[in-house]
Amino acid sequence: MPQRPPAVVGRQLYTPEERIRRDRSRWTVVQGVLAPLQLLAFLVSLWLVLSFLRTGDGATAATVSVIVKTGFLYAIMITGAIWEKEVFGVWLFARPFFWEDVVSMAVIALHSAYLYAFLTDALDLREQMLLALVAYATYAINASQFFYKLMLARRESDAGGHAKWAAST
Repeated sequence: MPQRPPAVVGRQLYTPEERIRRDRSRWTVVQGVLAPLQLLAFLVSLWLVLSFLRTGDGATAATVSVIVKTGFLYAIMITGAIWEKEVFGVWLFARPFFWEDVVSMAVIALHSAYLYAFLTDALDLREQMLLALVAYATYAINASQFFYKLMLARRESDAGGHAKWAAST
């Protein structure tokens, strides 16, 4: 007999109406494409930045990779806000994704600070790469938040929409 996931006390992640809007939204597909691309850009860039910091070689590749990763971040944030508006009726900070959006603001701020430092030479190259690592650590926290919500959404769908999500959100 298949084991059922444990019930979690709290609200459903999506109301039945929100689930329908989510499933019909083209932005759900866009998010589903951009998220793994951003993750791939993150992993490649992380390797390049760490390699540069370790050896001092590959500054251009590391810099370009951070800029590309930041471009993916901006794209997923803009389309994610459109998705939240379509599904929940608000551009950001919908109740089920409030804390993810809060952390996303920190992620955006840190990536934007990196771009500012790069464009103005406010920090030297090594400091820019260290700032990129701080931005990446914050991104990793944020990505784990979204992976957790994806897992909850799948459990909710598998249980016919009746699984509950943690009241802490």
